[in-house]
Amino acid sequence: MKIKNPFFKKKQNINLSIILNKLGKKRISKDIKINNISNLHTASSKDISFMNSLKYLDSLKKSKAKYIICNEAHFNKIKNFCYPIVVKDVLKSVYKITELFFPGSLDDAIDFSVLKPNIKNFKKVKFGHNVLIGEKVKIGNNTLIGHNTIIESNTIIGSNCVIGNNVLIKYSIIGNNVRILDGSIIGKKGFGFFPNIKKNIRYPHIGIVIIEENAEIGCNNTIDRGSLSNTVIGKNTFIDNQVHIAHNVCIGNNCIITGQVGFAGSAKIGNKVYIGGQAGISGHLKIGNNVQIGGGSGVIKNIPDNSKVMGYPAKDIRKFLKDNK
Repeated sequence: MKIKNPFFKKKQNINLSIILNKLGKKRISKDIKINNISNLHTASSKDISFMNSLKYLDSLKKSKAKYIICNEAHFNKIKNFCYPIVVKDVLKSVYKITELFFPGSLDDAIDFSVLKPNIKNFKKVKFGHNVLIGEKVKIGNNTLIGHNTIIESNTIIGSNCVIGNNVLIKYSIIGNNVRILDGSIIGKKGFGFFPNIKKNIRYPHIGIVIIEENAEIGCNNTIDRGSLSNTVIGKNTFIDNQVHIAHNVCIGNNCIITGQVGFAGSAKIGNKVYIGGQAGISGHLKIGNNVQIGGGSGVIKNIPDNSKVMGYPAKDIRKFLKDNK
C-alpha cells in the first residue's frame, strides 16, 4: 500500500553518482536525481530499488524502478528489464542507501515529546488516567483511550476506536472503529540487523503500521512496523491475544488469527484466512485467499487459495489426517 509517511523526514533527491559512490561503484557520465529507495511494488520510475532473490523476478519485471541493486548471480536475469547495480551484499547496500535518504531513521527509541493530552485539542475523545500524547497526534471523534497508554508523535487514530490500557502506539495509522486491547505494542521497529562478530548492525525501519477499519487487535500483541514497505492489517480482521506480526507482513481482510500465532517478516496473507493457535508462518511466503491453517502448524511454503492445511511442515489436511491415524 502506497501511503504518505508522516514519520520519517527524507532528504531531498540524491544524485545517482552519490549513491554509487556510497556503494563503492564507479560514477556514471550522465548523472540523474533519485527520489527515494523503495521496494519493487511501490517504487516509482525515479526511485532506486533492490532484488536479492529470484522469487521476486516477476515483481521486478512489473516494477517502475529503473535502477536495481542486485548481486552478480542475478545480473543476467534482470539486465534486460532495468539498470542493475551489482554489489556483494544486497541488504547491506540497501541499509547504506536507506540511511543516506533517511539519516535519522535509527534514532527512534523513545519519543520524549509526549505529554498529558490537551483536552481542548481532543474535545470528543475520552482519556483514561496517565495517558501521554506526542506532537501532531490526530485522534478521531468518540475514540476512547485507556489508562497508562502512550501514543507517540504523528500517529493517526480514526473515529470510534477503543484503545485499551497500557498500550504503546508509534509510527502507525489506524482506521475507524478499530479496537486495540490491553498491553499491545504497535509500530516498534522490526527485528532487522546484520550479524557481526564485533557489533551487530541494526537495519533502519522507515515503514509504518496500517490498521484498517473495523479490525481488532487482542491483548499483548506486538506488531512491528515495516522496513521499506508497510505492515498492514486489513479491514475486519480479528487477531487474538499474544500474536507477533513481524515487519512488512500484510494480512488481508476478514481474517481470524487465534492466540500465539507468529508471522515472520514479509509474509503476505490473503483475505478470509483462518489460522489456529500457535501456528507459525515463515517469512516471504504468500498465503492465498480462503485458506484454513490448523493450530500448531508450521507453514514453510506458499499456500494456494481455498486450501486447508495442518502439521509441520503444513500439508493438505486430508493427507495430514491420513498420515497420523
